Amino acid sequence: MAEIYLRDFTDGDLSLMSEWLMQPHVAIWFEHPQNWLAEIRNRHTDYHWIQHFIVMLAEQPIGFCQYYDCYYANQLEDWYEVNQPGKVFSLDYLIGAEQFLKQGHGRQIIAALIEKIAHLGAKKIIVAPEKENQASIAVLLVNGFQWDSVAQYFVLDLSVR
Repeated sequence: MAEIYLRDFTDGDLSLMSEWLMQPHVAIWFEHPQNWLAEIRNRHTDYHWIQHFIVMLAEQPIGFCQYYDCYYANQLEDWYEVNQPGKVFSLDYLIGAEQFLKQGHGRQIIAALIEKIAHLGAKKIIVAPEKENQASIAVLLVNGFQWDSVAQYFVLDLSVR
């Protein structure tokens, strides 16, 4: 299988991202596409704490991903509580080009994001996919995440890596 790599998101990627958000296999999990696009458009200002990437397979863009420090997202999200920056991160990803689904690229995307986050000195990564999103859950499990039944999200403890 060809390896993927992550490149920084540019303004030129906005139309492609918009197309991907409208795809039925993406729209089911990424509601409110205009909110996602507004966040990305404001990635250098209001959302500078989120790192956005385009997933590339050779020279072909096949998806999108991002990671962020949960401390800075505390006021925007209500599924966790973090009281110190630089320790707990989360991530999101999608494969926008449908022909690249079910080929192991999701596993590679998560692995690449884990490496980027680990280099920041983070202690853990938390993710809360929809319970019905079994493909995403499987990718998290393959990458070492474990379900925390108390917190109700998946956790990867980076301090034991």
